[in-house]
This record gives sequence, structure tokens and C-alpha cells, in this order.
Amino acid sequence: MKDDRVALITGARRGIGRAIVHRLQVDGWKLSLGLRDGLQDWGLDPAVQTVAYDAAQGGEDKWVATALDRFGRIDAVIANAGIMIPKSVVEIDDEDLEAMWAVNVRAPQRLARAAFPALEKSGKGRVVIIASLSGKRVASVQSSAYAMTKHAAVALAHGLRQAGFDQGIRATAICPGFVSSDMGKSLMPDMDTMTTPAEIADVVAMAIDLPNRASVAEIAVNCRAEQSY
Repeated sequence: MKDDRVALITGARRGIGRAIVHRLQVDGWKLSLGLRDGLQDWGLDPAVQTVAYDAAQGGEDKWVATALDRFGRIDAVIANAGIMIPKSVVEIDDEDLEAMWAVNVRAPQRLARAAFPALEKSGKGRVVIIASLSGKRVASVQSSAYAMTKHAAVALAHGLRQAGFDQGIRATAICPGFVSSDMGKSLMPDMDTMTTPAEIADVVAMAIDLPNRASVAEIAVNCRAEQSY
């Protein structure tokens, strides 16, 4: 039944991740949230599990095992955690680039890998990678190093879609432009109109509700007119 479905969500503490949590709660999902900063106000909801998890540090296998112990199944993985260090591909040092690779690419790959057997068992497993329009184009010099990692995140979604297609797994890269989250506001403090986290959550809900026969590999979402997006 739909109401039995279980999703793992990273980066759920605020912004897009928190909006996804609220939307999927309305839709009746059971949720396992990987959080760095404690239980927050979800700890009292029996349909929500909180697990200590830091995307930069690993621990995906343990998290998946903990979710399966609690709920017995996993139907979706939503990799939302991400970091942005505004430096060019020329100026960025190894430490900063490695930090972005660890959170934006390696962590979602490990989480999807750990959850893959459960997603296969579901028959309608879903993986959503919250990438960025920076995974589709390089809009500026200062976003170019970030764009490297987000291009890889988009490729990850495509790779997961290919790897699990025959087992009913569908993967989608959702690529927002500027969103009125802490990250978006810090990058563009004078920008009046941005996509809201709740609007991205609506896109996520749509993607994971589609039947297997309606696979969508990428969804670009923008709040302003660009030549291609």
C-alpha cells in the first residue's frame, strides 16, 4: 500500500530537505532521516525515524540497516544534502574540492548502493538526487568548482537509473536554480524572487509517485529566464 512506503532523506534539517519531509508526511510516507544535529521535533512522530548521520563522514550501510530494522523496507532514497564552496576550478584547493566531492557525490552514491537491494525488493524503488542547474551548465567562474561536483551528481542519477531499471528502480536528478534556502539567500541576498523549498518538495513528490512506465531522468527548475533553462 502507498501508506507503507519508506523513504530515506539526507539534509532534512532545513531548507529543501525539511520541506520534502513535510510534503511526504502529508502523503503518508514513513521516513528515516539522516541528521547531524539531533532528533529535533520529529523524534515524537512514530512514522519518522531519526538517525545520526553526517554525509561527510559516511555510515550509510549502518543507516540503511537501522531503517530496515525499524520499517522492514525502503522504497525511496532522496539525497538532498549538499555543500557549495564558491571558488573557481583554478583557485580551489584540494581540501575544499574534496569536501564538495564527499558530500555532493560520494555520499549519495554510497547511500544508493547500500539501499539498492531494498529498492530492488520494492519493485518500485525510487532515487532522487537533488542536484542543481549547476549540474547542467557552468553559470559563473565562482560556481565552476561546485558545478564539477553537481555534473557528477547528475551523472550519478543517470547511472543509478541504468543500473536498476530492469528491477523497477527509477532515478531522477532534480536540478533547481536559486532556491530561497539559506544557501540560496547567502549567494544572492538581493534577489527578490526564488523558487521555494516547498515547490521543490512538490517536484520530488511528483517524481517518486510516477509509475515505472513514466521514468523521468532529469527535471530542471528555474526562477528566472536563461537561454536553455
